[in-house]
Amino acid sequence: MAKKTVTIYDVANEAGVSMATVSRVVNGNKNVKAETSQKVQEVIERLNYRPNEIARGLASSRTTTIGVMIPNMTDFYYSTLALGIDDIASMYNYNVILENSRKDSESEASVLNSLLSKQVDGVIYMGLEFNSDIRRQFHQSQTPVVLAGSIDPKSEFPSVNIDYRESTKKASLNLLSKHEKVALVLSNQQAPDGRQRLKGYQEAFDEVVKNYQSSLVYEVEDDYSTAYKFAEELIESDIDAVITSSDEVAVGIMNRAIELGRAVPDSFEIITSHNTKITEMVRPTLSSIVEPTYDVGAVSMRLLTKLIDGEEVEEKEVILPHNLIHRGSSIE
Repeated sequence: MAKKTVTIYDVANEAGVSMATVSRVVNGNKNVKAETSQKVQEVIERLNYRPNEIARGLASSRTTTIGVMIPNMTDFYYSTLALGIDDIASMYNYNVILENSRKDSESEASVLNSLLSKQVDGVIYMGLEFNSDIRRQFHQSQTPVVLAGSIDPKSEFPSVNIDYRESTKKASLNLLSKHEKVALVLSNQQAPDGRQRLKGYQEAFDEVVKNYQSSLVYEVEDDYSTAYKFAEELIESDIDAVITSSDEVAVGIMNRAIELGRAVPDSFEIITSHNTKITEMVRPTLSSIVEPTYDVGAVSMRLLTKLIDGEEVEEKEVILPHNLIHRGSSIE
Protein backbone atom coordinates (compact mmCIF):
# COMPACT_ATOMS: atom_id res chain seq x y z
CA MET A 1 0.00 0.00 0.00
CA ALA A 2 1.33 3.42 -0.98
CA LYS A 3 2.19 5.77 1.86
CA LYS A 4 -0.33 8.58 2.26
CA THR A 5 1.08 12.02 1.45
CA VAL A 6 0.85 14.45 4.35
CA THR A 7 -0.84 17.69 3.29
CA ILE A 8 -0.93 21.21 4.69
CA TYR A 9 -4.52 20.48 5.74
CA ASP A 10 -3.24 17.58 7.90
CA VAL A 11 -0.67 19.83 9.57
CA ALA A 12 -3.17 22.62 10.21
CA ASN A 13 -5.73 20.20 11.64
CA GLU A 14 -3.18 18.50 13.91
CA ALA A 15 -1.77 21.81 15.16
CA GLY A 16 -5.19 23.39 15.59
CA VAL A 17 -4.38 26.40 13.38
CA SER A 18 -5.41 27.67 9.94
CA MET A 19 -3.62 26.65 6.76
CA ALA A 20 -2.63 30.30 6.36
CA THR A 21 -0.71 30.06 9.66
CA VAL A 22 1.07 26.88 8.50
CA SER A 23 1.95 28.66 5.26
CA ARG A 24 3.44 31.61 7.16
CA VAL A 25 5.50 29.34 9.41
CA VAL A 26 6.86 27.36 6.45
CA ASN A 27 7.80 30.59 4.65
CA GLY A 28 9.46 32.10 7.71
CA ASN A 29 6.92 34.87 8.18
CA LYS A 30 7.71 36.64 11.47
CA ASN A 31 4.09 37.68 12.02
CA VAL A 32 3.40 34.45 13.87
CA LYS A 33 3.62 34.08 17.65
CA ALA A 34 6.68 32.13 18.76
CA GLU A 35 4.54 29.66 20.67
CA THR A 36 2.32 29.01 17.65
CA SER A 37 5.30 28.72 15.31
CA GLN A 38 6.95 26.16 17.59
CA LYS A 39 3.76 24.10 17.78
CA VAL A 40 3.42 24.06 13.98
CA GLN A 41 7.10 23.16 13.52
CA GLU A 42 6.73 20.25 15.93
CA VAL A 43 3.74 18.92 13.97
CA ILE A 44 5.62 19.34 10.67
CA GLU A 45 8.52 17.29 12.04
CA ARG A 46 6.28 14.66 13.61
CA LEU A 47 4.24 14.15 10.42
CA ASN A 48 7.32 14.45 8.20
CA TYR A 49 5.61 17.11 6.10
CA ARG A 50 7.63 18.28 3.07
CA PRO A 51 6.01 21.46 1.69
CA ASN A 52 8.50 22.17 -1.08
CA GLU A 53 8.82 18.67 -2.45
CA ILE A 54 6.76 19.34 -5.57
CA ALA A 55 8.20 22.77 -6.23
CA ARG A 56 11.76 21.38 -6.12
CA GLY A 57 10.88 18.70 -8.64
CA LEU A 58 9.25 20.91 -11.24
CA ALA A 59 10.45 20.38 -14.79
CA SER A 60 12.24 23.33 -16.31
CA SER A 61 9.78 23.47 -19.20
CA ARG A 62 6.95 24.51 -16.89
CA THR A 63 5.88 28.09 -16.42
CA THR A 64 5.23 27.65 -12.67
CA THR A 65 2.11 29.71 -13.30
CA ILE A 66 -1.50 28.75 -12.65
CA GLY A 67 -4.61 30.50 -13.90
CA VAL A 68 -7.62 31.24 -11.71
CA MET A 69 -11.03 32.01 -13.19
CA ILE A 70 -13.16 34.06 -10.79
CA PRO A 71 -16.75 35.22 -11.49
CA ASN A 72 -16.57 38.41 -9.44
CA MET A 73 -13.39 39.81 -7.88
CA THR A 74 -15.36 42.14 -5.59
CA ASP A 75 -17.41 39.36 -4.01
CA PHE A 76 -16.23 38.48 -0.48
CA TYR A 77 -16.87 34.78 -1.10
CA TYR A 78 -14.72 34.52 -4.22
CA SER A 79 -12.00 36.79 -2.87
CA THR A 80 -11.67 34.53 0.19
CA LEU A 81 -11.42 31.48 -2.08
CA ALA A 82 -8.72 33.28 -4.06
CA LEU A 83 -6.77 34.07 -0.89
CA GLY A 84 -6.62 30.38 0.00
CA ILE A 85 -5.43 29.58 -3.51
CA ASP A 86 -2.78 32.29 -3.46
CA ASP A 87 -1.33 31.27 -0.08
CA ILE A 88 -0.79 27.66 -1.14
CA ALA A 89 0.44 28.71 -4.58
CA SER A 90 3.13 30.80 -2.85
CA MET A 91 4.19 27.79 -0.77
CA TYR A 92 4.83 25.80 -3.92
CA ASN A 93 6.45 28.70 -5.79
CA TYR A 94 3.65 29.20 -8.28
CA ASN A 95 2.60 32.55 -9.69
CA VAL A 96 -1.12 33.20 -10.01
CA ILE A 97 -2.88 34.84 -12.96
CA LEU A 98 -6.33 35.94 -11.81
CA GLU A 99 -8.99 36.50 -14.49
CA ASN A 100 -12.45 37.94 -13.89
CA SER A 101 -15.13 36.12 -15.94
CA ARG A 102 -17.88 38.57 -14.88
CA LYS A 103 -20.53 35.85 -14.29
CA ASP A 104 -20.97 35.40 -18.03
CA SER A 105 -20.62 32.11 -19.95
CA GLU A 106 -19.29 33.76 -23.12
CA SER A 107 -16.78 35.74 -21.09
CA GLU A 108 -15.73 32.53 -19.31
CA ALA A 109 -14.86 30.85 -22.61
CA SER A 110 -12.81 33.86 -23.68
CA VAL A 111 -11.03 34.08 -20.32
CA LEU A 112 -10.17 30.40 -20.36
CA ASN A 113 -8.79 30.66 -23.89
CA SER A 114 -6.62 33.59 -22.74
CA LEU A 115 -5.28 31.64 -19.76
CA LEU A 116 -4.50 28.55 -21.84
CA SER A 117 -2.68 30.68 -24.42
CA LYS A 118 -0.34 31.79 -21.60
CA GLN A 119 0.75 28.16 -21.18
CA VAL A 120 -0.34 27.99 -17.53
CA ASP A 121 0.52 24.73 -15.79
CA GLY A 122 -3.00 24.37 -14.43
CA VAL A 123 -6.31 26.15 -13.91
CA ILE A 124 -8.60 26.58 -10.93
CA TYR A 125 -12.13 27.18 -12.11
CA MET A 126 -14.54 29.17 -9.94
CA GLY A 127 -17.53 29.47 -12.22
CA LEU A 128 -21.30 29.45 -12.05
CA GLU A 129 -21.80 26.61 -14.50
CA PHE A 130 -19.30 24.12 -15.88
CA ASN A 131 -20.77 24.12 -19.40
CA SER A 132 -19.95 22.13 -22.53
CA ASP A 133 -17.71 24.85 -24.05
CA ILE A 134 -15.53 25.02 -20.93
CA ARG A 135 -15.41 21.23 -20.73
CA ARG A 136 -14.34 20.93 -24.36
CA GLN A 137 -11.52 23.48 -23.97
CA PHE A 138 -10.11 21.62 -20.98
CA HIS A 139 -10.27 18.26 -22.76
CA GLN A 140 -8.55 19.68 -25.83
CA SER A 141 -5.79 21.43 -23.90
CA GLN A 142 -5.25 18.54 -21.43
CA THR A 143 -4.35 21.18 -18.86
CA PRO A 144 -4.89 20.06 -15.24
CA VAL A 145 -7.97 21.71 -13.73
CA VAL A 146 -9.67 21.78 -10.35
CA LEU A 147 -13.11 23.23 -9.64
CA ALA A 148 -13.26 25.31 -6.45
CA GLY A 149 -16.72 25.99 -5.06
CA SER A 150 -18.18 24.65 -8.30
CA ILE A 151 -19.40 21.22 -9.38
CA ASP A 152 -18.82 19.13 -12.48
CA PRO A 153 -22.15 17.30 -13.07
CA LYS A 154 -20.33 14.54 -14.97
CA SER A 155 -17.63 14.15 -12.29
CA GLU A 156 -14.87 14.17 -14.91
CA PHE A 157 -12.79 16.89 -13.26
CA PRO A 158 -11.64 17.16 -9.63
CA SER A 159 -13.51 19.55 -7.36
CA VAL A 160 -13.55 20.90 -3.80
CA ASN A 161 -16.86 21.90 -2.20
CA ILE A 162 -19.15 21.40 0.76
CA ASP A 163 -22.30 19.28 0.61
CA TYR A 164 -24.71 21.91 -0.73
CA ARG A 165 -27.68 19.53 -0.60
CA GLU A 166 -27.18 18.56 3.03
CA SER A 167 -26.32 22.10 4.19
CA THR A 168 -29.46 23.57 2.61
CA LYS A 169 -31.56 20.73 3.96
CA LYS A 170 -30.27 21.45 7.47
CA ALA A 171 -31.12 25.15 7.18
CA SER A 172 -34.54 24.35 5.69
CA LEU A 173 -35.43 21.90 8.46
CA ASN A 174 -34.55 24.55 11.04
CA LEU A 175 -36.90 27.10 9.51
CA LEU A 176 -39.66 24.60 8.70
CA SER A 177 -39.79 23.61 12.37
CA LYS A 178 -41.15 27.11 13.05
CA HIS A 179 -42.80 28.29 9.81
CA GLU A 180 -44.97 27.02 6.96
CA LYS A 181 -44.00 29.43 4.20
CA VAL A 182 -40.23 29.07 3.87
CA ALA A 183 -38.82 30.34 0.57
CA LEU A 184 -35.61 29.36 -1.20
CA VAL A 185 -33.95 32.16 -3.17
CA LEU A 186 -31.24 31.00 -5.59
CA SER A 187 -28.96 33.04 -7.83
CA ASN A 188 -28.93 30.30 -10.48
CA GLN A 189 -31.24 27.29 -10.28
CA GLN A 190 -29.55 25.60 -13.25
CA ALA A 191 -26.03 25.77 -11.84
CA PRO A 192 -24.91 22.43 -10.35
CA ASP A 193 -24.72 23.80 -6.80
CA GLY A 194 -28.13 25.45 -7.31
CA ARG A 195 -29.65 22.10 -8.22
CA GLN A 196 -28.07 20.52 -5.14
CA ARG A 197 -29.43 23.27 -2.87
CA LEU A 198 -32.88 22.81 -4.39
CA LYS A 199 -32.72 19.09 -3.79
CA GLY A 200 -31.90 19.61 -0.11
CA TYR A 201 -34.75 22.10 0.22
CA GLN A 202 -37.19 19.65 -1.38
CA GLU A 203 -36.06 16.83 0.91
CA ALA A 204 -36.67 19.01 3.97
CA PHE A 205 -40.22 19.81 2.79
CA ASP A 206 -40.90 16.13 2.14
CA GLU A 207 -39.82 15.26 5.68
CA VAL A 208 -41.68 18.01 7.53
CA VAL A 209 -44.83 19.04 5.67
CA LYS A 210 -45.08 16.26 3.03
CA ASN A 211 -46.02 18.93 0.52
CA TYR A 212 -43.20 20.51 -1.45
CA GLN A 213 -44.28 23.82 -3.04
CA SER A 214 -42.31 24.88 -6.11
CA SER A 215 -44.01 28.30 -5.90
CA LEU A 216 -41.79 29.07 -2.91
CA VAL A 217 -38.59 28.73 -4.98
CA TYR A 218 -37.31 31.95 -6.58
CA GLU A 219 -34.37 32.90 -8.77
CA VAL A 220 -32.86 36.35 -8.26
CA GLU A 221 -29.70 37.88 -9.70
CA ASP A 222 -26.80 37.89 -7.26
CA ASP A 223 -27.03 41.63 -6.70
CA TYR A 224 -28.05 43.77 -3.71
CA SER A 225 -30.25 46.22 -5.64
CA THR A 226 -32.17 43.47 -7.42
CA ALA A 227 -32.70 41.57 -4.17
CA TYR A 228 -33.79 44.74 -2.37
CA LYS A 229 -36.57 45.32 -4.93
CA PHE A 230 -37.49 41.63 -5.06
CA ALA A 231 -38.10 41.58 -1.28
CA GLU A 232 -41.43 43.32 -1.85
CA GLU A 233 -42.70 40.24 -3.70
CA LEU A 234 -41.76 38.04 -0.74
CA ILE A 235 -43.47 40.31 1.76
CA GLU A 236 -46.64 40.56 -0.38
CA SER A 237 -46.70 36.74 -0.51
CA ASP A 238 -46.56 36.57 3.31
CA ILE A 239 -43.33 34.57 3.30
CA ASP A 240 -42.28 33.76 6.87
CA ALA A 241 -38.64 32.84 6.30
CA VAL A 242 -36.01 32.75 3.54
CA ILE A 243 -32.90 30.75 2.68
CA THR A 244 -30.60 32.41 0.15
CA SER A 245 -27.56 31.18 -1.76
CA SER A 246 -25.97 34.64 -1.66
CA ASP A 247 -25.05 36.89 1.26
CA GLU A 248 -25.51 40.03 -0.85
CA VAL A 249 -29.01 38.89 -1.79
CA ALA A 250 -29.76 38.11 1.87
CA VAL A 251 -28.80 41.65 2.92
CA GLY A 252 -30.95 43.21 0.20
CA ILE A 253 -33.98 41.14 1.22
CA MET A 254 -33.50 41.75 4.94
CA ASN A 255 -33.07 45.51 4.66
CA ARG A 256 -36.18 45.94 2.54
CA ALA A 257 -38.23 43.56 4.69
CA ILE A 258 -37.41 45.63 7.78
CA GLU A 259 -38.36 48.83 5.95
CA LEU A 260 -41.69 47.23 5.05
CA GLY A 261 -42.44 46.54 8.70
CA ARG A 262 -41.31 42.93 9.15
CA ALA A 263 -39.38 42.41 12.38
CA VAL A 264 -36.26 40.28 11.92
CA PRO A 265 -36.13 37.62 13.31
CA ASP A 266 -39.44 37.71 15.24
CA SER A 267 -41.73 37.72 12.19
CA PHE A 268 -39.27 37.17 9.34
CA GLU A 269 -36.20 34.89 9.47
CA ILE A 270 -33.30 34.70 7.04
CA ILE A 271 -30.48 32.18 6.67
CA THR A 272 -27.82 32.74 4.01
CA SER A 273 -25.16 30.40 2.63
CA HIS A 274 -21.61 31.79 2.43
CA ASN A 275 -20.91 33.35 5.84
CA THR A 276 -18.72 36.09 4.35
CA LYS A 277 -17.66 39.18 6.29
CA ILE A 278 -20.87 40.93 5.33
CA THR A 279 -22.92 38.60 7.55
CA GLU A 280 -21.39 40.17 10.66
CA MET A 281 -21.26 43.73 9.30
CA VAL A 282 -25.02 44.18 8.87
CA ARG A 283 -27.63 44.70 11.60
CA PRO A 284 -29.13 42.43 12.59
CA THR A 285 -26.29 40.06 11.83
CA LEU A 286 -27.06 37.25 9.39
CA SER A 287 -27.40 33.59 10.28
CA SER A 288 -25.58 31.43 7.76
CA ILE A 289 -24.43 28.06 6.59
CA VAL A 290 -20.72 28.09 7.45
CA GLU A 291 -18.46 27.00 4.62
CA PRO A 292 -14.67 26.82 5.14
CA THR A 293 -14.21 29.11 2.16
CA TYR A 294 -10.48 29.77 2.59
CA ASP A 295 -9.87 26.03 2.90
CA VAL A 296 -11.86 25.31 -0.27
CA GLY A 297 -9.41 27.52 -2.14
CA ALA A 298 -6.34 26.16 -0.35
CA VAL A 299 -7.25 22.50 -0.81
CA SER A 300 -8.08 23.16 -4.48
CA MET A 301 -4.61 24.60 -5.05
CA ARG A 302 -2.91 21.72 -3.25
CA LEU A 303 -4.91 19.26 -5.33
CA LEU A 304 -3.86 21.09 -8.49
CA THR A 305 -0.18 20.82 -7.59
CA LYS A 306 -0.60 17.05 -7.32
CA LEU A 307 -2.23 16.86 -10.73
CA ILE A 308 0.49 19.01 -12.30
CA ASP A 309 3.16 16.78 -10.79
CA GLY A 310 1.45 13.64 -12.06
CA GLU A 311 0.69 12.27 -8.61
CA GLU A 312 -2.13 9.80 -8.21
CA VAL A 313 -5.12 11.46 -6.58
CA GLU A 314 -7.41 9.04 -4.75
CA GLU A 315 -10.12 11.52 -3.78
CA LYS A 316 -11.10 13.71 -6.73
CA GLU A 317 -14.35 15.06 -5.31
CA VAL A 318 -13.35 16.58 -1.99
CA ILE A 319 -16.20 17.51 0.37
CA LEU A 320 -15.19 19.70 3.30
CA PRO A 321 -17.25 20.01 6.52
CA HIS A 322 -19.88 22.68 7.10
CA ASN A 323 -22.20 23.80 9.89
CA LEU A 324 -24.96 26.29 10.62
CA ILE A 325 -24.51 29.38 12.79
CA HIS A 326 -27.40 31.38 14.18
CA ARG A 327 -27.00 35.12 14.54
CA GLY A 328 -29.49 37.97 14.64
CA SER A 329 -31.60 37.02 11.60
CA SER A 330 -32.95 33.69 12.89
CA ILE A 331 -34.12 32.05 16.09
CA GLU A 332 -32.18 28.96 17.12
